[in-house]
Amino acid sequence: MLVKIKPLSVNDAWGGRRYKTPEYKVYEEELLWILPRCKVPEGKLEVYYEFGLSSKNADYDNCIKQFQDCIAKKYGFNDKNIYDARIKKVDVEKGKEYIKFEIYGNNQ
Repeated sequence: MLVKIKPLSVNDAWGGRRYKTPEYKVYEEELLWILPRCKVPEGKLEVYYEFGLSSKNADYDNCIKQFQDCIAKKYGFNDKNIYDARIKKVDVEKGKEYIKFEIYGNNQ
């Protein structure tokens, strides 16, 4: 299905100054510390994200931007180079939340 409308960016959707909350700062610091070593290919990229969430009310896309910004910072790539993504949400018990991810070169 094709809808002819210009996609709205996050920057255009929200007015005012956005800032990192204390929770985001803790998340970023912890994530940057525990992320494993990884070599990201050059050029266009494809990603797979799997979020194990304990809240069944959580939207699958709420976790993407923060996580993506953190891995881009850790691995030294610009997330504008992501051209394809597969996102999966998995219901888990409270206390068993997780994130699984993979980064591939996109040959298209």
